[in-house]
Order: sequence, then C-alpha cells, then structure tokens
Amino acid sequence: MKRVLFICTGNTARSQMAEALLNHLGAGRFEALSAGLEPGKVNEYAIRAMAEVGIDISKAESKGLDRFLDLDNLDFMITLCSDADYRCPMFPGTAKREHWPFEDPARFSGTAEETSAKFREVRDLIKTRIEKFISQIGENDDTRT
Repeated sequence: MKRVLFICTGNTARSQMAEALLNHLGAGRFEALSAGLEPGKVNEYAIRAMAEVGIDISKAESKGLDRFLDLDNLDFMITLCSDADYRCPMFPGTAKREHWPFEDPARFSGTAEETSAKFREVRDLIKTRIEKFISQIGENDDTRT
C-alpha cells in the first residue's frame, strides 16, 4: 500500500478533500494522510462539498505537520499550495515529492452559493488529479497483480 501525505497551509480544505478522495478512490491501494503548516478548523464548505459526493469528512480534524515529521515510510509527499511547497521541510525516506497547485477556495469571497460552487470546482479538480495519479501509479507499479 502506498502512503501519501497531502500538505497545505491550513489543512482545512484542499488537503482534507485530497486525503478523503484518495482514501475513497484508491481504497486498498493507498493510505492518504493530510497536514497543514498552520492548522485551523476544517472548513464547513469543504465538509459539504465532500458530502455531495458521498464522502463524510465531518469528523475530520485539522492536523499540524509536526505530527508527521518522524514518518520515514511515506511514498509521496504532495503539496497543494505554493506556500506549503516553499515552506515544507524534507522528510527522511520520502520517495517522491510532488506539487499540485490548487486555488484556495477558503480565500474566495462571494455569496454562500458562490462559495459552495468554488469549493465544488476545487474538489472536482482535485478529484481529477487524484484519478490521474492513481492511474499513473498503477501503470508504474511493478507489484500490482
């Protein structure tokens, strides 16, 4: 099983959605985790956006990166924003570091309906990127059966 850590600044939206989507779409093949450089509270719009696709993150908690600094068995460390990409430390034993820049929907300013739409848009972009990631790993995985 491949272990993936998603990192963004707050661990309130993008990384939470990425963790849940990879655990859902890659069930049995991936273990996804997420963390933030400055953890906050999981965004209600992210919770709702994920519920719309049948994934419950209502009990998810925002986690600090320090919780994962001693992990030496990560296969991938994926940053989801430029701030995290720039500020993120190197992990011992991390096989591969990737950067997937996504707009922060929590910074969007608009009506509740417009904000919900922005979260859906970012969720769907993350989902598409994760589907591509799962496919690429499958093509390059010599251990698959």
